Amino acid sequence: MNALIALGCPELPVQTSLALYLAHKLQNEGIDVTIAGTNAAVSLIRVADPDRHYSKRLSDLDRTIEGLAEKRIDYDLSFVFIHSDSGISYLATLKSLSKGNVIAVIFGKDIETLVAMAEEQGARMFAARAVHNPMPLKIKLDEVERWAALTS
Repeated sequence: MNALIALGCPELPVQTSLALYLAHKLQNEGIDVTIAGTNAAVSLIRVADPDRHYSKRLSDLDRTIEGLAEKRIDYDLSFVFIHSDSGISYLATLKSLSKGNVIAVIFGKDIETLVAMAEEQGARMFAARAVHNPMPLKIKLDEVERWAALTS
């Protein structure tokens, strides 16, 4: 089983820590994880996890989308980190290209509009107000007993 964690612009501080935490949770369940992001997002992951404990596979987000579009790759689970409208665009793109389940991870100060937009796309989601403190969203992620169950 494999999973993608898709990261847009790392404008909000919680994104990097939550992405690494999610990668940790997935890997503990035996799921192979790829983290794809913008250049800045991938750079922050590299600095935060220099020994690559949780970021064994890193990829450029645009190249990953290209691979999905060309059917060279796909993921059983994809998690799209969303704190702005551009994240919703990534969500829509991944939902249209992947045969796996695509899950929105929505965070930030004003999440209501983003939640409504993700709901319009029929996305499963985790959402919490989190800008500097990752704990509200971490608590939501901790509620999942088995990540593999999200593939059904």
